[in-house]
Amino acid sequence: MHPRGIAIADFTYDLPDARIAQQPLAERDASKLLVYRVGAITDRRFQDLAEELPANALLVLNDTRVVNARLVFHRNTGARIEVLCLDPAGGKPVEQAFAERGSCEWHCFIGNAKRWKEGEELILDDGAIALKAVRSAAERITFTWSPTERSFAEVLDQLGHVPLPPYMKRPDSEADKDRYNTVFAKHDGSVAAPTASLHLSSRVLDELKKKGVRTASLTLHVGAGTFLPVKSERMVGHAMHHEQVRIPLSLLHALLQQIDRGPVVPVGTTALRTLESVYWHGVRIEGGGSCVELDVQQWEPYDGPSDVPAHDALRAVIRRMEERGETVLTGRTQLLIAPGYRFRFADGLVTNFHQPQSTLLLLVAAFVGPGWRKVYDHALANAYRFLSYGDGSVLWRSH
Repeated sequence: MHPRGIAIADFTYDLPDARIAQQPLAERDASKLLVYRVGAITDRRFQDLAEELPANALLVLNDTRVVNARLVFHRNTGARIEVLCLDPAGGKPVEQAFAERGSCEWHCFIGNAKRWKEGEELILDDGAIALKAVRSAAERITFTWSPTERSFAEVLDQLGHVPLPPYMKRPDSEADKDRYNTVFAKHDGSVAAPTASLHLSSRVLDELKKKGVRTASLTLHVGAGTFLPVKSERMVGHAMHHEQVRIPLSLLHALLQQIDRGPVVPVGTTALRTLESVYWHGVRIEGGGSCVELDVQQWEPYDGPSDVPAHDALRAVIRRMEERGETVLTGRTQLLIAPGYRFRFADGLVTNFHQPQSTLLLLVAAFVGPGWRKVYDHALANAYRFLSYGDGSVLWRSH
């Protein structure tokens, strides 16, 4: 079946509210770790991760950093207006947009939008920074601030709130600024965390290194649409969100070497989608495309050529970058991974437990097949915690 015809109702399960983690554990690596290999399940802890990965594995990390992208304004009437910054206007790269000084324009989600009139100015001022917001059209907002020498990232860091998902039914805390980011977060740009990576402590990373497990980093700036349930009955009615990516040339060389060396294990669905998007970029180049930036569409893997070997696609991307003197591949991906997808790079996947009827659950089902139900039934029966601050798993794909 083409993924367009998939009925999302076939990918659901009963998730009690009590199983949704509202707070992180005291220690990152104390989370439970479900290991799924050839149909068998083992219960471990994340502090045991090095024991579950072979020494010749390559662990691929998403080094995006979550910004305090939620702003709370109040009108003169007292009405509360919440703004969540989603994407820079005009298609500007996220990192460039966060570096803007004095003013910028963003597409935003607006809570209580009916109370905020177009053209009306709202002000948020803590005495050190004064931020003004004007709603210009639909969900597009122009921000200006003083002192103008501050970057927008600095403004958000001081005035904004951690954009916790709505299923965490509590205000954000000071602790969330640290715990809703990874220990290796580097590039400002996400409004949601790459949650599987939240379990990785410096101690676990050191143990992996001692064992010989290599790590490499890429960046996918996680958008709010990542965690949204699918609302259409069939996937043909669902539009995937675009997310911006940056992939170092050094990672592509490491990946090319790793294909013949050992397993590739992305940490998180975001890292996996980015790796697989590189393949489709290479397929375009191999087909004679003049594309420079990566731009993968939702249905591209299912509608176009798919017989290009992974080595060849990866070499094509590397060759194009080296010809242009580029050290980082940038662009965006809308890639939907659903049952029927054939993986080119990933052998294992470290991931959390995802919402029913979500594209993330579809990805897991594509990766391990019908066994996803066994995994989730086991997690529910054995007191695993779910979603962003919940426990996680290592899933091995059958070849």
